Amino acid sequence: QVQLVESGGGLVQPGGSLRLSCAASGFTLDNYAIGWFRLAPGKEREGVSCISSSGRSTYYAPSVQGRFTISRDNGKNTVYLQMNSLKPEDTARYYCATESLSSCPVLAPRANYWGHGTQVTVSS
Repeated sequence: QVQLVESGGGLVQPGGSLRLSCAASGFTLDNYAIGWFRLAPGKEREGVSCISSSGRSTYYAPSVQGRFTISRDNGKNTVYLQMNSLKPEDTARYYCATESLSSCPVLAPRANYWGHGTQVTVSS
């Protein structure tokens, strides 16, 4: 069964950090770009970051540039999103997805695999 599974979310104070993981099962991530998206109540889905299959190309939304870092460990079949200096406006459910292509961007309407998401809440 092909799956993407996110983990690492939680409750953190403003200024804190979290590292999200996106693990694949049933297929190998090596050949695919992976995107991170987030969805907050009352807001549109936002593409947060993307990493190419090789890891050499990355993309960040302006809202997270300089605070978030995407990386991948193909040996572990996992993509990570390191989130630092978190703000209350980062509160959302975070999803990883792929279009089963090698390059960024991953466009949400064309993504064929999605995880179920992990909740990130930034609050004091």
